Amino acid sequence: MFIASLIARPGGLDPAAVVALRNAWGGGDVQWLAPDEAAEFELLGALPTNAPEVSADMRAMGVDLNILPGEGRKKRLLLADMDSTMIEQECIDELAAEAGVGERVAAITARAMNGELDFFEALDERVSLLEGLPVSVIDKVLAERISCRPGGKVLLATMKANGARTALVSGGFTAFTAKVAAELGFDEHRANVLLTEGESLSGKVQKPALGSDAKVEALMDIASEMGLSNLDAIAVGDGANDLPMLDTAGIGVALHAKPTVAAQCDVRVDHGDLTALLFLQGYAKSEFAG
Repeated sequence: MFIASLIARPGGLDPAAVVALRNAWGGGDVQWLAPDEAAEFELLGALPTNAPEVSADMRAMGVDLNILPGEGRKKRLLLADMDSTMIEQECIDELAAEAGVGERVAAITARAMNGELDFFEALDERVSLLEGLPVSVIDKVLAERISCRPGGKVLLATMKANGARTALVSGGFTAFTAKVAAELGFDEHRANVLLTEGESLSGKVQKPALGSDAKVEALMDIASEMGLSNLDAIAVGDGANDLPMLDTAGIGVALHAKPTVAAQCDVRVDHGDLTALLFLQGYAKSEFAG
């Protein structure tokens, strides 16, 4: 059994459009998870051959249409990227702006996250441009430049209330993941360590650096500790270094992702906030915590 899931911004999901799609695809009864925001229905026959085209049309209308297996949807483990996923910024870009090299670093970041550059080479190049920046700038950036993506606290609270474990896994830096993980309620966090010399950044990252393989390892390690399989996890990210993690998880969500990443993912959220991950698992808004 498969489920057709439709999610939009609040007030953006037209009931008539949902019913029309259900009728066209010969689906089961429409279940509303949130009025005018999230709905789903069972696909009673074979998977629709025109699903990719219909999904693209729905995205143009501001609706995220995804087809998911109907069994085992509520996951016991959440793995989440940080930059441009749980927060709305790229931390290294914000540090670079304080160092006066913001545009140069942001351009490298954009290409790396779109899969155009080697992640580790791009990381080293960008971090080298931060050499000499006072360590105190990290707290300044956290206070003045970093904001959490809407829905994050509700996502974490709801999954934890239902027995799930949560981990923030980032190719960014522990100086940021520690604060973001604590603020949002993650059980643990893993990221790279920015090295320092005295009270300044050295322009180097502790080796070995954490990249895409380490994100997959984190998923598998934590799942094993819990006696779970990779299929019991939901993962979310936006960049090329998230793709292996998204492919490994039972549900891998490309959230407001870079174009090449979104194109390679079966499940994508282009319009909803982080609570979309709850709708994808079949949670109704009335079940949200936090």
